[in-house]
Amino acid sequence: MNHSEIVSFIWGVADLIRDTFKRGKYQDVILPLTVLRRLDCVLAPTKEKVLRRQAELRDKKLENLDAQLRKASECFGELQARMR
Repeated sequence: MNHSEIVSFIWGVADLIRDTFKRGKYQDVILPLTVLRRLDCVLAPTKEKVLRRQAELRDKKLENLDAQLRKASECFGELQARMR
């Protein structure tokens, strides 16, 4: 997908939700959804590994899974570094 196709897709989504939200407020929704989608794409390569690890840890009845799941995702540390 090239840049113009991405832009067209995003504005197409904006047009779809425009009447769902008050006029002028849909931009408050587009950016967060775009960021969430980007995070989904960045973390996609390790998603299955993280989900498997989550299932293993839940079976052990551990309460705080965050640190262990971060270790399972090689992309997560890199993503955190990029966001700083």
